Amino acid sequence: MALKATIHKAEIIISDMDRGYYHTHALTLAQHPSETLERLMLRLVVFALHASEQLRFTRGLSAIDEPEIWQKSATGDIELWIDLGEPDERRLRQACGRARQVWLYIYGRGSDVWWQGMQKKITRLKNLRILRIAPTTLAELAKLNQRNMQLQATIQDKQLWLSSGDQCVLVEAERLLWGQA
Repeated sequence: MALKATIHKAEIIISDMDRGYYHTHALTLAQHPSETLERLMLRLVVFALHASEQLRFTRGLSAIDEPEIWQKSATGDIELWIDLGEPDERRLRQACGRARQVWLYIYGRGSDVWWQGMQKKITRLKNLRILRIAPTTLAELAKLNQRNMQLQATIQDKQLWLSSGDQCVLVEAERLLWGQA
């Protein structure tokens, strides 16, 4: 019997002072059986960082031809492609060919090795931005997880503070590649 996804609900109040975006989103996240809480919470953080009325979660790990999160125009063009993890060069090239902007958030202890191997191969991808999230930050984010979450995301000066009740986590991303998005 196949394992089923675990459903998490999140109401997230976003105050993004960098972009002037203030909105509350009611989100449903399906946690794939192979997905860790750290990765699930990273998806939520990345949503908050790029939040808009058009931003959507995709089928995620279940779909090899889609990113984790995307934003499409009214005509169906992919404006924003957001992925997590350590994809191969081919996937990054395809994403950059399909979308106006591509953002990749890498994480985990092996991210340094991945970056060293990929760095020279992908520098020509002008619409690609890559950021790294520290493993300690992911561990702190996982502590905020609940099946039904009430979260506040405050973004200012490229820093995100994610809080739930009296717990608060600072999320900072290290810029590795900053193409023309």
